[in-house]
Amino acid sequence: MNKLTRRAALAVCTLLATGGAMAQAWPSKPVKLVVPFAAGGAPDVVARNIAIRLGERLGQPVVVENKLGAGGNIAYESVSTSPADGYTLVLATTGVATNMSLYKNPRYDALKDFAPVTLVSTGPHVLVANPNVAAKNVRELIALGKSKPKSLSYGSSGSGTILHLAGELFTLKTGVQLQHVPYRGAALAQNDLVGGTINLMFSDIASALQHINANNVRALAVTGAQRTPSLPDVPTLAESGVPGYEIEAWFGILAPAGTPAAVVERLNRELRTVFALPEMKQRMAGLAQNMVGNSPAEFSAFLKSEVVKMGEIVKASGLAQE
Repeated sequence: MNKLTRRAALAVCTLLATGGAMAQAWPSKPVKLVVPFAAGGAPDVVARNIAIRLGERLGQPVVVENKLGAGGNIAYESVSTSPADGYTLVLATTGVATNMSLYKNPRYDALKDFAPVTLVSTGPHVLVANPNVAAKNVRELIALGKSKPKSLSYGSSGSGTILHLAGELFTLKTGVQLQHVPYRGAALAQNDLVGGTINLMFSDIASALQHINANNVRALAVTGAQRTPSLPDVPTLAESGVPGYEIEAWFGILAPAGTPAAVVERLNRELRTVFALPEMKQRMAGLAQNMVGNSPAEFSAFLKSEVVKMGEIVKASGLAQE
């Protein structure tokens, strides 16, 4: 072995030793969990519940930072360019996959710029109607919508959000032309639905339940592949005459690409322990979310499938932005 070869070998050994030591010492300071949405919403609630329990497992505080703007792009870009040392994570939602096709030049790549840690949970939305809508179920809604194109309006939390794309997928699958009304938040849309300003909404189940139980809105169907325990008597859209309809909200933990494998594995292990806690399962069930906690490889495959799926909806709907 010549001198140059020995030096190269020594450099590699040093790098491996340093990486191993870093992973062994991690974490030696607080970990930041970035949330692409405002405080108080479902993603923020999920993040804060995870942060408290994960911090206990790691022996270091996990601090939630709300970073808003551009449909989550500001938060995702910020984390994608952060040091890959395990101290900056992001609570990703469906938007990280949708934005790849929704925006012409996003400044990050969902599949290349992140190290998937684990899928936290998945859960359906519910299609709800104002009681004044002359349709008691989805089949009647389709018939009504086709008889009067664009006569039915639906609200969402903003253009390009999953609540918007749920409506676009409904149009693609049924041919019913709905009038989309974007709001600056789901709560505002829900208020107008209850008040009768708009006819329909694809809503998160947790916030819709109080209005469903009070008969302020009528639950027509859920958007997942299966019925949800939160609304056991409400059929899926597929059961209701819209075959192939399936769209769900999800949460997952991502780290910057290049984060040491040992750190990702430690995070995955501790998070899965947190997800198994009865109080955590109960809290997520209250948000109509089903805990998952899969491996980094499984989450990576899931993320790839979501990028493709959401891209197809965006493309077919003509929603792509500059």
